[in-house]
Amino acid sequence: MLHRRDAMIRLGQLGACGLALPTLLQARATASPQAGRSADSCIFIFLWGGPPQQDMWDMKPDAPPGIKSLFNPIDTVVPGIRVCDQMPLFARHTDKVAVVRSLTHGDNNHEPSVYHMMTGRKDPTLVSPRNPRKRSHPPNFASALAYFTPPSSMPANVTIPRPVGHDGVTYAGTYAGFLGPKYDPLEKLPANKSKEPAAHPDVLPPDVNETRLAAREGLLKLLQKQDSTLQKTGGSDLDEFRNQAMQMIASPKVREAFAVEKEPPKLRDHYGRNEYGESFLLARRLVESGVKVVSVIWMYIMPNGGVANVWDNHGGTGGLGSITGYAMLKEKYCLPPLDRALSALLEDLSDRGMLDRTLVAVAGEFGRTPKINGTTGRDHWGAAQSVLFAGGGIRGGQVYGKTDKIAAYPTDNPVSPDDFLATIYHAMGVDPAVMIPDRENRPHRLCDGKPVLSLF
Repeated sequence: MLHRRDAMIRLGQLGACGLALPTLLQARATASPQAGRSADSCIFIFLWGGPPQQDMWDMKPDAPPGIKSLFNPIDTVVPGIRVCDQMPLFARHTDKVAVVRSLTHGDNNHEPSVYHMMTGRKDPTLVSPRNPRKRSHPPNFASALAYFTPPSSMPANVTIPRPVGHDGVTYAGTYAGFLGPKYDPLEKLPANKSKEPAAHPDVLPPDVNETRLAAREGLLKLLQKQDSTLQKTGGSDLDEFRNQAMQMIASPKVREAFAVEKEPPKLRDHYGRNEYGESFLLARRLVESGVKVVSVIWMYIMPNGGVANVWDNHGGTGGLGSITGYAMLKEKYCLPPLDRALSALLEDLSDRGMLDRTLVAVAGEFGRTPKINGTTGRDHWGAAQSVLFAGGGIRGGQVYGKTDKIAAYPTDNPVSPDDFLATIYHAMGVDPAVMIPDRENRPHRLCDGKPVLSLF
């Protein structure tokens, strides 16, 4: 999939290389479609910071004090599956969801854990601030899926509302890496206070209006007409792909897909009138319009203008009023909007007949410690976290994997980040063992994990 900024750059290159974009589009169209696909699209909800499994999806009511959650478990529509009492709306939809309680890896730091969860690769050197994204990195899973997506007037890969990043750095693992800019996500906004602009913004650059864009199209047609070599090799066959490139830049369909305000007020209320609810609703609109992967990155812009990865509920964060970790979970930026938005998304997709063809995946970069800390929160814990899958061929109403009595370590069916991504690839009809090329055209295995087939 070639995206709009890449198309703009290539269309602006007059001369022999001015036809590079439609040529590349034609090349992508020759790729064989993936067989056996269950899902047409994926909504990935990333709870940046590390949500506490003991206080959400894997509660241990018999654990000793100091470990046992301060929340209570409640029954759901599926007998035997219980969730925390802060998620009563979600409890009505566990029949649509598979809860994987045994995801595990060996890192307790945000930066390498984000990278691992999004790319399936390990890089323990990634610590703040030495973790900017680079073209030498492997692609994240969303960009890899974009690589296997046939061309369309819609972008294949969108990140909303902004990618993971803070203090001038956009995190490694959040774009296409060595696959190149054409597979980067369309990012609605840049990372908070990032020195790096958003990849493929959904508006034309300020110095290029639609009149200039049309003029470039006229020049391109003239070049094509005058290039006798191209005519001899059947250049007329490229018309479809040139038109497709233009559509990717100026398509009203793209603008329409982003127009959340056109949804009925009652439905917007149902999702929640906040950045999280609006993002989940926008994700549904985007996949409904043909976007392959939408990544919703959960964060909070604090009153002081800084960004907070609010699922990192140690407690005591100054910009959040130094409240406890459990108080953070009950605030307007954690469990209440997640409960509302996630339940609304699952219900909306189901009501529209979209859930079978849309994979929903929910994860953070790690879980939280069994022990409750001195600020009544929990600390980083890579050894165990719970993740969710719904739709896209996943069998709902099930729990996969187990942890010990304090939700510290998996005791049954451990799942790695690589397996998590392999499961997404499998649901989307892409073989995790397929090879992808880097910038020097060297082959790399897409993913070393194995899909959790029993979820389907």
